[in-house]
Amino acid sequence: MTFNELGVRDDLLRAIAELGFENPMPVQEKVIPVLLADDHDLVALAQTGTGKTAAFGLPVIQRIDTTVHRPQALILAPTRELCLQIAGDLADFSKYTPDLKVLPVYGGSSIESQIRALREGVQIIVATPGRLIDLINRGVVKLADVHTVVLDEADEMLNMGFVDSITDILGHVPENRKMLMFSATMPPEVGRIAKRFMKEPEEIVIGTRNEGAANVRHIYYMVNARDKYLALKRIADDSPNIYAIIFCRTRRDTQEVADKLIADGYNAEALHGDLSQQQRDIVMKKFRDRVISMLVATDVAARGLDVDDLTHVINYGLPDDTAVYTHRSGRTGRAGKTGVSVAIIHSREKGKLREIEKIIGKKFERREVPTPQHIIEKQLYNLADRLERVEVNEDEINKYMPGVSRKLSWLGTEDLLKRVLSLEFNRLLNYYKDAPDIDFIDEKPKKDSKKKGKGERPTDADKDRRTAEKGMERIYVNAGKADGFFAGNLIELLNRNSSGHRIDVGRIDLLPNYSLFDVRKGDGKKAVNALKGADFFGQRLYSEIADPDKDYARQGSSRTEKNGKYGQRKEGSRKSKKYRDR
Repeated sequence: MTFNELGVRDDLLRAIAELGFENPMPVQEKVIPVLLADDHDLVALAQTGTGKTAAFGLPVIQRIDTTVHRPQALILAPTRELCLQIAGDLADFSKYTPDLKVLPVYGGSSIESQIRALREGVQIIVATPGRLIDLINRGVVKLADVHTVVLDEADEMLNMGFVDSITDILGHVPENRKMLMFSATMPPEVGRIAKRFMKEPEEIVIGTRNEGAANVRHIYYMVNARDKYLALKRIADDSPNIYAIIFCRTRRDTQEVADKLIADGYNAEALHGDLSQQQRDIVMKKFRDRVISMLVATDVAARGLDVDDLTHVINYGLPDDTAVYTHRSGRTGRAGKTGVSVAIIHSREKGKLREIEKIIGKKFERREVPTPQHIIEKQLYNLADRLERVEVNEDEINKYMPGVSRKLSWLGTEDLLKRVLSLEFNRLLNYYKDAPDIDFIDEKPKKDSKKKGKGERPTDADKDRRTAEKGMERIYVNAGKADGFFAGNLIELLNRNSSGHRIDVGRIDLLPNYSLFDVRKGDGKKAVNALKGADFFGQRLYSEIADPDKDYARQGSSRTEKNGKYGQRKEGSRKSKKYRDR
């Protein structure tokens, strides 16, 4: 299916082709033909990041008569940020549509400039309800010619208390208008709005009602309430390339958590309603530009923040309304990418977690909070990876090499490497020295009966599993059955990445979080090189020749999360504030 086959006009096809649109997403395939062909109302249920704006934006533009310079379409959004995002997308879509004007109308900006633009004539208004009502009451906005009304993020508008405002606005729009409502979830309030204001609406569902995004993994850590911030820091430290939104329940919690992270040297900022609009704009720009890697936010403040590459959504506090969790988790795993939604909970929140599972139709995975040893190992591997990949400006650096070489000539290679690592990690090593286990003790995940408990010595069976057969070498790789990694995947990766060398595989042990396998003696390094750094559906692999005395199960198997969780962190993000300010 192509956009042309859906009935999209040539000028719009040209614009979206330049934007990189190739094939329609599922919501676009279902919605666009209905909006172009029929005049009945429509309710579309789809998650954030599924292409909703193009699904309603392209047909809305195509239905506009550009010879008439009065508002013909009205799009309502809950926040200023979403309003600007939609207006910007419509402007991009209509790049080759002559005489079409789109105006964003929202609070926090000059009302005089918006009034001037309205008097000059616009065909599409994208508005927040409060500012639009103000303009209607001033007699500036006339909606008598509006034939299409779109409510985007309808469930969120109702959560924010806009029911009366929406009722007031719709009273100024002709009764025979076409009305479209887009929502990520379908709480009863949205159903009541549809019944009250829409005429026999057709309902289109992408996926299942209220379900979470299909490519988002849901995991949780259980700790004592006093240890939630410590758990958050460990999750961040265990994810060197973290790019996350951390959701808190209140403005006060949001600011406190952000202040602690900043004081501890993380690239973080707070986003909440107590900030001025200018402050919020600055914070969001810094987050989009990745100047900061962690945004601590309330649900309302984060609405309309359009970011496609989040590695994590972290729920520092679970929402009271379980449907809000769907909104949060839908911000990661967008545009076909994988993502992780994390909940940090204490024991009293277990019931709320089960309620969310019922709504999203998925189970949360219980994880142990990363141990200091695991975090340090992860960070060291990440630094080694950065050293391998750093671009060297030979012409410039060579000017300084003779002097530096003389200065460091007394150091051997290994000693020099240790000093480079210590320069980066002494603070981390000191912080985690003797750090305790903060997992909630009463309800640990059930262990595999073959695995040892914490504190026990490795059994003979464990050691045998890590020992190669005679004439073979044993190889470790950090992917297992829980990752969908099986023997066929292993063989395929070895064949593809071994540079034409045949690697014969012997015994294979697939564990939940890692795997061990045998290759002929002498082929071990080839196998490690073939797997190390390889991509397995967004998971970066790590491999090594197995050490029979190394407890891979207990250390968490140097686990790498989906979507490149342990890739490169912005340089300096783990350094102390004093160092960053120099």
